[in-house]
Amino acid sequence: MKRPQRPQRPNVVVFFTDQQRWDTTGVHGNPLDLTPNFDRMVSFGTHVYSMFTCQPVCAPARASLQTGLYATNTGVYRNGIALRKDAKTLAHYFKEAGYRTGYIGKWHLASDDPVSEDQRGGYDYWLGANLLEFVSEPYRAILYDNENKPVRLPGYRVDALTDAAIRFINANKDQPFFLFVSYLEPHHQNHVDDYPPPIGYRERYTGRWMPPDLAALGGSSGQHLGGYFGLVKRLDEALGRILDALKSLALDSNTIVMYTSDHGCHFKTRNEEYKRSCHESSIRVPTGFIGPGFNGGGRLQELVSLVDLPPTLLDAVGIPVPEHMDGRSIMPLIRQENVEWPEEVFVQISESQVGRAVRTKRWKYGVVAKGLSGWTHSCSRQYHEEYLYDLESDPYELRNLIGYDSHQKVAAVMRERLLRRMREAGEDEPEIILAEPVKCPQRLVSDDEAYE
Repeated sequence: MKRPQRPQRPNVVVFFTDQQRWDTTGVHGNPLDLTPNFDRMVSFGTHVYSMFTCQPVCAPARASLQTGLYATNTGVYRNGIALRKDAKTLAHYFKEAGYRTGYIGKWHLASDDPVSEDQRGGYDYWLGANLLEFVSEPYRAILYDNENKPVRLPGYRVDALTDAAIRFINANKDQPFFLFVSYLEPHHQNHVDDYPPPIGYRERYTGRWMPPDLAALGGSSGQHLGGYFGLVKRLDEALGRILDALKSLALDSNTIVMYTSDHGCHFKTRNEEYKRSCHESSIRVPTGFIGPGFNGGGRLQELVSLVDLPPTLLDAVGIPVPEHMDGRSIMPLIRQENVEWPEEVFVQISESQVGRAVRTKRWKYGVVAKGLSGWTHSCSRQYHEEYLYDLESDPYELRNLIGYDSHQKVAAVMRERLLRRMREAGEDEPEIILAEPVKCPQRLVSDDEAYE
């Protein structure tokens, strides 16, 4: 008699966008119908409603997503630093478990283009570029293959990468695979300072709905939002094509698809460029799953960090989660197990400043190291209080409450939360200089409210 075959471990596809705000999606209230495929996916699967990057800069966030470590532990605390060649990535863990691994798109964790084999994070199949925005354009997609030969892909860049992803899925359908598809969009195209969507897509969305923070603060949103929304629309169409391909190959019931982004976009409203800020517009990103273990998971209300996604993917397919990872799997939350989960997320920030922040469901508190360049310093022994926001009454962060005598208890609680999270992330506990006191006629925030 033939032995019954052991079920194959689920395949995994990571659909990774660049610089996408959470409120571009319909499930987060965007009225423009930009993301029907994402919205449908998370309605059947799991929607990580409150998802935040751990570092709102491209390379640091990408290093964290590959390793499950905070930026100060990967060493990639800013752009321009390559991931250590001995760093263990998702590709290594999946490969050890018998998966065929593939990477398509933007890497941003190497020292140059084309990316040498020892800087590709251990991926078997490679069709990538370190800085995709520098070596290609929207209608001129150029990536490098395993032999570092340039490959020009036909079509609009989002579609070209999607075509390559579908080809990989089809070629590896008879074995478990882990595929990481890393789009540049909706990141701006640097050399033209624009968000160039496919022909005809900018006009659909220009002059229409604007997120409230951008309506209040302006920035470059009037110039760029139409193109940005057009890019999000094409990405969602690409997601639909990948989901269709999985269904047509009868892989949909045994494939996990994770959608997320490295950071958001504030359109020059918080500093002189588009990210590198701990405001919601920079740190909150759309995230969802579908597939085995995630179907029917509903809307997850807990606060989740990008650093939690690597252990989640490993846990979801039965690969043991390494103890050294800073993140933790959300699978127990999806299974509604009685587990302790942090009440806050922790964010490190570099380049524009050396800063740190914590966010609870209601409050956000941030500090900055004055006089230090985020380009040359990853951390500091001293920080100054910079902001405190009440996200319940001020979700768009328009009124900074730091120093208010009415909110001293909140600031003290959040300061302790921040110091604890810094210690847990392996940082030395710094000195935090309190903000100058500000008299405020409103009532004192109660102790109970301070812990929300």
